[in-house]
Amino acid sequence: MSKKGKIILFDTTLRDGGQTGGVHFSVEDKIKLSRELDEMGFEYIEGGWPGSNPKDIRYFEEMKKVKLKHSKLSSFSSTRLKDTRPEKDKILAELLRVETPVFTIFGKSWDLHVKESLETSLEENLEMIHSTIAFLKPRCDEIVYDAEHFFDGFKANPKYAIQTLKAAASAGADWIVLADTNGGALPEEIHFASKAAFAAVDKPIGIHTHDDGDLSLANTLVAVELGAKMVQGTINGLGERCGNANLCSIIPTLSLKLGYETLAPEKIVELTRLSWLVSELSNKPHQENLPYVGDRAYTHKGGIHVSAVRKNPKLYEHLNPELVGNERRVPVSDQAGKSNVLQKASDLGMKIEDAHAKTIVAKVKELESQGYHFEGADASFELLSDDLTGRRREFFKVHGFRVHTWENDKGEIWSEATIRVSVPEAVAGGGGHNSTFEHTAAEGSGPVEAMDRALHKALENFYPSIRDIRLTDFKVRILDEEAGTKAVTRVLISSTDGHLRWSTVGVSQNIIEASWRALVESIEFKLKKHKEA
Repeated sequence: MSKKGKIILFDTTLRDGGQTGGVHFSVEDKIKLSRELDEMGFEYIEGGWPGSNPKDIRYFEEMKKVKLKHSKLSSFSSTRLKDTRPEKDKILAELLRVETPVFTIFGKSWDLHVKESLETSLEENLEMIHSTIAFLKPRCDEIVYDAEHFFDGFKANPKYAIQTLKAAASAGADWIVLADTNGGALPEEIHFASKAAFAAVDKPIGIHTHDDGDLSLANTLVAVELGAKMVQGTINGLGERCGNANLCSIIPTLSLKLGYETLAPEKIVELTRLSWLVSELSNKPHQENLPYVGDRAYTHKGGIHVSAVRKNPKLYEHLNPELVGNERRVPVSDQAGKSNVLQKASDLGMKIEDAHAKTIVAKVKELESQGYHFEGADASFELLSDDLTGRRREFFKVHGFRVHTWENDKGEIWSEATIRVSVPEAVAGGGGHNSTFEHTAAEGSGPVEAMDRALHKALENFYPSIRDIRLTDFKVRILDEEAGTKAVTRVLISSTDGHLRWSTVGVSQNIIEASWRALVESIEFKLKKHKEA
C-alpha cells in the first residue's frame, strides 16, 4: 500500500485520559507510561495541566530527569484570564515553571462559551488567545493551540470561530488543532468546518475528537483525509464522559488500512500490550470489546464462523490480529460446533478426534444449559475434554467438606473449612492401589479462602507444586435472579502459578458448592500441567 504521508501522534492519555471517572494516575504511573509512549515513538506526550493540581507539577519536575528519545513533552493550560496581562497570570506562571519544550494552549472558539462561561466580550476573547500565545512563544520551542469547541462554534457562528483560529495563528502558534470537545459533531459537520479552517490559516492542522456520538474515529478520519497532519487521542479511548478518540483504533486504521505513516510496523505490533498496560495503570478491567486490541476483537464463537476461519481467516476477520499484537480466540460455548472444539483443542495443544469432538460439543451444550460457561474457563474445558476422552487422571478425591462461619470477638466474620480427601497410595509413597486419606481444617476471612487453605493444607505434602497457586480473580453471577435463594450461581475463578494463568468454573444452587468445584478444578489443572511440564 502506497504511503499517503506522515501523521503526527499527540497522546493525551495522561491529561485528558486522566479525567476519566475512577482513573487516578500516580506520578509513578505517569512517568512509566511516558517512557512507554516515548519508546513506542509517539511524537507528543501531553503530561498534564500544571496549573490545576500539585501532582502534575511534581510529575513535570520528575520528568526533567527523564531523557526522552522520540517524544516531545507538553504541558497544558488555558489562555490567560480575562482582563489580566499574560505576565501577571498565575496559571501561565505555573506553565512556565515546568519548562516543557511544548506548551498546549486551549482557547474558546464558540461564542456561547465566550459569553456564558468566560463572561467576557468576543473581542476580549480574541485578545486573550493572541496575547497568551505571543507571550509564550519566545519561552518554549513549540506551541500547540487547541481550538476548544471549534465545530460547535463554527455551526453557531462560523465567522467568529474562524477569527479565533486566525488570532492563534497570527500570534505564532505552530499547530492549530480543531476540537470536537462535546463529541457530538457529525462527519459532514467535521468535513465542512475543517475545509473552512484549512482555507483560513496557513498552519498545520490537527484534530481532537471525543466519542459522545460514537463517531470519534470516523470524525478523525474525515479530518485526516482532508489534510490534518496531527491526531490527538488517548490509549483505550480514556477521557471525560464517553472518552476521547482511541489511538489504538486510529493508528492501525490509518497505517494498515489507509496507508498513512504513524508508528513503525514493529511498534504497531505492540499496541495490544500498550493497551493492557494502560488498563492496569488506570486500575480498570481491560475492555474485551475494544476494536483491534480487545480479547473479543478476534474471537469467533459461532460454529459456522469458526469452520470458515479455519479455512481462511479473511472470511471473518478484517485484519490479521498479529499485526497489532493480538491473537485469534475460539471459545467453546452453547453456540459451538465441532470446528470450535477442534480449534480450541489445537490452541490448547490437545489432540481430539472428530468422533470425540461431537461428544464434547454435546456435553458442553448440555452443561451450558445448566449454567456453565466455558467461554471464560479454558481449564475447566480442558479437564472436561480429558474426562470425555478417557484421559483425565485422578490426582485426589474429595470425600466431603464442611464450612462454618461465625463472628469473632472483634466483630469480624470468619470461616473455617473442614475437608476429607484421599490421594492414590502411589503418590503418598506406597506401592499399592489403595488410597491415603487426609482429614484437615483451615480458617480464612471468608468461606472461599478457608476452603482454599484447607485444600492446600491437605494436598501440599503430596503435591508441593500447588504452593505456587494464587487466586487472582473471583467472579460470582446469579443466573436466575427471580428464583431468590434457590437461584443457580456460577462462580468463575482465575488462578496463576507465576507462569501460567487459567480459569475454572463451578455451578450450583449453593454458592459454596459452586466455589468449591471451581477451586478443586483449579488445583487439578495445575497438577495436570505440572505433570506435563
